[in-house]
Amino acid sequence: MSADFKFYCTHCDQPLKCDPCHAGRQIQCPNCQHLIRIPNPPPGTGFTHVQPESGRTWDTYVPKAKKPDSQDKS
Repeated sequence: MSADFKFYCTHCDQPLKCDPCHAGRQIQCPNCQHLIRIPNPPPGTGFTHVQPESGRTWDTYVPKAKKPDSQDKS
């Protein structure tokens, strides 16, 4: 039995699922690309209310490419 819980995108109703430990994180919907917050898991899953996390959008972070050294070789 999976611990994942199901929820829906608040913009496009895309069905999504995740582990309850990710509740409160902000993610980008894979269907409509809107930013949504993962809701708290339903009662009975063994997890309590989670405070929303801020400062980072999860699963959409792409690190910037490292710039080459600008050393002058003359």
